[in-house]
Amino acid sequence: MLDGMRVVDLSTEIAGPYCTKLLADAGADVVKVEPPSGDPLRAWRSGALFEFLHTSRRSVTGAPDDDHVVDLCAAADIVVESGPPGRWLSQGLEAGRVRERNPGLVVVSITPFGQRGSWAEWAATEFTLQAWCGSIATRGLPEDPPVAAGGRIGEWVSGTYAAVAAVGAWLQATRTGRGEHVDVALLDCMALTMNTYTSVFAEFLGWPEMRRPTRSIEIPSIEPTADGYIAFTTNSAQQFADFLLLIGRPDMIEDRYLAKVMGRFKRRDETLAMSHAYTLRHTTAELLEEATLLRIPSGPVGNGATVTGFDHFEATGTFVENPRGRFVQPRVPYRISGLQARPFTASPDIGEHDDTIDWAPRTHPAIPLVGDKEDEGPDPRPLSGVRVLDCTAWWAGPAATHMLACLGADVIKVESVTRPDLMRYTSTKRPPEDLWWEWGPLFHGANIGKRGITLDLTRPEGRDLLLRLADTADVLLENFTPRVMEQFDLGWDVLHARNPRLTMVRLPAYGLSGPWRDRTGFAQTMEGITGMAWVTGWPDGPPLLPRGACDPLAAMHAVFATMLALRDRASSGEGHLVEVTMIEAALNAAAEQVVEYGASGTLLGRNGNRGPLAAPQNLYACAGHEEWLALAIATDAQWLAMRTVLDDPEWAADPALGTAAGRFAAHNRIDEHLGLWCETRDARELAEMLASHGVPAGYVEDARDIARNPQLGERGFLEVEEHPVTGAHPIPMVPFRYAGRAGRTWIRRPSPTLGEHNDEILGTELGLTSDELAHLRDIDVIGERPVGS
Repeated sequence: MLDGMRVVDLSTEIAGPYCTKLLADAGADVVKVEPPSGDPLRAWRSGALFEFLHTSRRSVTGAPDDDHVVDLCAAADIVVESGPPGRWLSQGLEAGRVRERNPGLVVVSITPFGQRGSWAEWAATEFTLQAWCGSIATRGLPEDPPVAAGGRIGEWVSGTYAAVAAVGAWLQATRTGRGEHVDVALLDCMALTMNTYTSVFAEFLGWPEMRRPTRSIEIPSIEPTADGYIAFTTNSAQQFADFLLLIGRPDMIEDRYLAKVMGRFKRRDETLAMSHAYTLRHTTAELLEEATLLRIPSGPVGNGATVTGFDHFEATGTFVENPRGRFVQPRVPYRISGLQARPFTASPDIGEHDDTIDWAPRTHPAIPLVGDKEDEGPDPRPLSGVRVLDCTAWWAGPAATHMLACLGADVIKVESVTRPDLMRYTSTKRPPEDLWWEWGPLFHGANIGKRGITLDLTRPEGRDLLLRLADTADVLLENFTPRVMEQFDLGWDVLHARNPRLTMVRLPAYGLSGPWRDRTGFAQTMEGITGMAWVTGWPDGPPLLPRGACDPLAAMHAVFATMLALRDRASSGEGHLVEVTMIEAALNAAAEQVVEYGASGTLLGRNGNRGPLAAPQNLYACAGHEEWLALAIATDAQWLAMRTVLDDPEWAADPALGTAAGRFAAHNRIDEHLGLWCETRDARELAEMLASHGVPAGYVEDARDIARNPQLGERGFLEVEEHPVTGAHPIPMVPFRYAGRAGRTWIRRPSPTLGEHNDEILGTELGLTSDELAHLRDIDVIGERPVGS
């Protein structure tokens, strides 16, 4: 799919290598550059994580500014690096005149805080970034400290965004001959994906007074059974009512307080007691069978030892053997008809391909425009000229089409007056206030930049109009359970026969085949099944939901696969059926549990706010109410820097603490001293002082306050949406920056009101008369208000 693309990988850890893994899996020739001692990730645990991330690539040794490495970069299409901000750009790229030799080169820089801004040089780990992005503050019980999500999710999701940004910039470069510098900040990626538009809720509500603590858990979510745990999802009142039937408590259905999420949380002891009275008397399998009959989204809670035995994964061949034969790993989480993902080859030995890379100087590749319509306009973007029909709802699908819109596509969101996107109903207004459905913060966040129409696809008139729109489109993307489009008689065979150049992207929860094919899936269920929840929580407590990342993870894999399909169509002329499985995208981000268990037999677990990479790593209570400092010492140099900030107290001078092994052994003692030091000090001031002196630290930010984060503000992460109903409000946007678009915003238009562009698209563009449009309104095939509002 990306045959002929050349990539130089100068990165380490997870985000950069996962970005280049996605490129390599799609066929790019990826060359890993590492020091003679090897990428440090090779020595992490059993080495399985390195082997998973580095299949299907070559390895050479050298430093980023060595002449032979600079020469490789000058002959590449994409360079991915994760060094300190600006370091390689000045020492390697400019010194080697790489831009002069290859004007079309795309450089992707992945850093904690981005290439610019007052925090750019600050120290951070994924744990401390969870504090800054507002994620940690939301998770846990009020009687316990807040708790971080396990599994370094922020790095995986950042790598996915980096891959999308890289391919987008490359497509642009192939059209213009001008390269790009892509600036990916982990903080931005995590603020978008591990924080579900909390700042927009605050904006729409007028920033009401907030009382800490703000953390909570979903009830029910992950509950104990007779033989393990089960994950339930009860996002709607109906789902919770069905759950009450399951546990034998129909008498509680009329309790309206329990029907509300926060009502259940406030009465959590009562609710959990009656839940566990039932779940502990039944096995996970028994409960899953009952939940399925009641259509309650649910799943087993997997871990590294058990997830490979999940019946759906076994039936669909989700796990494949790693080429080195030490473990199984998740397959590529998408499939494109007529195209094959590259078969995995074994991760290379250190320097295995030294002196064997023979890339000719790169000339501007002649690859035609991705879209059918040349539509550069005053603000050219990678997908200018591409038209997308957006038949999605909730978060994963809309987030995918939102990114396509930001990258330049003309996205037409299709809803109906009988069933609008239900994300509209997570609203800050309530009936009978007029237009209450236009105040959904998550809807705004995931639908900016689109036009919107309504069509009732259950009616022949609505279906016919969608087919007429499909004649004009390049992509149709949907995320229903597979049976829905088939019930509309709008499956792949129908659409492909109608428009052979159309690519249909399907984003089901569990895929288009297998025993779980037609089950409804939500992110919470995915987090349980894949093992994400297994490594989140306290050692002596149940697994906790990480929250948030599964939807945008699936969305960005869908965007990536869509661009691959469009790129192929540019030469083949044929559209493709693209299947992107939501649970498999999450499974790739949770892969370390599976590959480590397979390679070494080690079952990774949860350890509260401590972690395997840093010691000390924890949250420390500071002066004031619910004020917390996140701290993570990952290197000996950071330990020395922290001692300096602390004025080198006597306890810290213990020579045994000068090594990581010594600090891990003395973690409890270090925590006691740091706790005493922090309890009289200001948490935010400590975080800023430590981070600016090379010590990874973060302030546990209330989720809504990312809108006031100075670094995000300097980077322009939030942009003002001017909406005809809600007015002007800042909205989190794209978590990467293109240098070539400096000073420009991603927003081109606000999120659409319901059916806002019916006349423009169905009338002006499709040619319906005013009488025909009026008739369609009369019979509710189209409209601008939900039926019954």
